[in-house]
Amino acid sequence: MAAEESSRMLELCLDVPFPSAREASIALQSLSPDREPRRGGIRKQLSVTEKTLSVRWSADEARILRVSVSSFLDHLSLVLETMEMFGPPGDV
Repeated sequence: MAAEESSRMLELCLDVPFPSAREASIALQSLSPDREPRRGGIRKQLSVTEKTLSVRWSADEARILRVSVSSFLDHLSLVLETMEMFGPPGDV
């Protein structure tokens, strides 16, 4: 029983809506380079569908998941503040 419980993965999914698909794409490009510092124990997937940035974490420990999510939210906050400061992106 204990072996089964320890093999369960924790999962968290987060959807972040943006005003436009372009802004969602900019956020994805800004946040994608950040790899998890730890080799094992956690996996993070980012994707964009229309105007929504989706993030999915899978972790084997709650502590690792909490640290990863907290770090991601800090980076997301910085991206959002930067986008707000510079205004909506122009067409490229």
